[in-house]
Amino acid sequence: MGEATAETSSADLMVDLIISLDGYASAEGWPGWWGLEGPEYLGWLEQEGEKGYTFLLGANTYRVMSSMSGEAAAEGSGFSKDEGAALTGLEAVPKVVFSSTLQAPLTWPNSELVTGDAVEAVRELKRTGTRPLSTLGSLSLCRSLLVAGLVDRFRLVVFPVITGRTGRERIYDGYPDVALEMVDSRTFDGRLQLLEYVPTVLNGPPGSQI
Repeated sequence: MGEATAETSSADLMVDLIISLDGYASAEGWPGWWGLEGPEYLGWLEQEGEKGYTFLLGANTYRVMSSMSGEAAAEGSGFSKDEGAALTGLEAVPKVVFSSTLQAPLTWPNSELVTGDAVEAVRELKRTGTRPLSTLGSLSLCRSLLVAGLVDRFRLVVFPVITGRTGRERIYDGYPDVALEMVDSRTFDGRLQLLEYVPTVLNGPPGSQI
């Protein structure tokens, strides 16, 4: 059985995703976080933003998150205090945006645009960087980095909803087989489940000669 684990590097990379129980990243007509974000989870998000990560994201996630961050900073935004703090706090965090369609300079503070190959750019960031790296949304980027063997941690927050009719963006479509070793878990607000793993990309089922 062939397999690949994350390459040794100075800066660890974590793929960080939110997901419905049936594997979707979002759902049509549902609010953000499926309307289930609570104070414990939002407080944890704010704390995570203070851990020194450099966030990696694609163009679509950049557009959505920069817009939400700007809205949260405005008066009468409709976001709760905890939601607003989690979103506006992203302005101060270093971000690397991979896109062939966006143009520099990017308007969201502390955002660097990379127009070349994302996998090679992240490989170089891992080799030379000293800050931990984490993805922000960006499903296709997450998939490419995992396939390339660059991911050190694979973290999910599972939301207790099934959106079989309205679900959008199936997270695992196009993924290889992956073995996961759990290294952390916890529950937020009595309903959201965090699961953190060390991933190993497999070339075939265990025991196969593929």
